[in-house]
Amino acid sequence: MFDVSFSELLVIAVVALLVIGPEKLPKVARTVGAFVGRMQRYMAQVREEVNREMRFEELQKLQQEIKQSVESSEAGIKNLATKTTQKIPTGTNKSSKSKTKAPTSKRVKSVK
Repeated sequence: MFDVSFSELLVIAVVALLVIGPEKLPKVARTVGAFVGRMQRYMAQVREEVNREMRFEELQKLQQEIKQSVESSEAGIKNLATKTTQKIPTGTNKSSKSKTKAPTSKRVKSVK
């Protein structure tokens, strides 16, 4: 986030010691530390919320793709079923008799 080197931190500490004084410096340091900690937690929460929203959007896109795939597969299957039922004769036409005979239930004995 910020690029602060050790020498810059040392200058800030010396200036704070001179301005605030040695009596109040520990209390101010604790307060600043607590504030920085709160800010870090807040930033972590915001980052997690953004990540959660991104994952949610990805899941919604995936759900939409799956739904479209299922719908196209369903349409293809219905189309195939329609074509198949159109090709199969209904059996109500009396003019065309079946030329195949039904199998007989008698067994043929094999000759030895």
